[in-house]
Amino acid sequence: MFARVSTIQGKPEQTEDGIRQYREQVMSAVKKMAGFKGAYFLVDRKSGKEVSITLWDTEKNLQDSTKAADQLRAQASQTVAASKPPIVEIYEVAVQP
Repeated sequence: MFARVSTIQGKPEQTEDGIRQYREQVMSAVKKMAGFKGAYFLVDRKSGKEVSITLWDTEKNLQDSTKAADQLRAQASQTVAASKPPIVEIYEVAVQP
């Protein structure tokens, strides 16, 4: 399994908008993508920092979702008034329950 970890530094007052967008738009879109296995959305309400973790069955399916993920991330950055470009990292899931 593979994970894409995206970090966006938004404004704290936009956190609720970011949560709503992730729940309504991002989850709706990624659930339809081949190989999608799950997602977590972490927020720090005090700082406005948001971390999205999406899980994929294969590296190929993760890579195939890149263009759509880039578009969703760009929209999310606007929604939360991000102060800098998002950070995106890819990991292999080495241990899971």
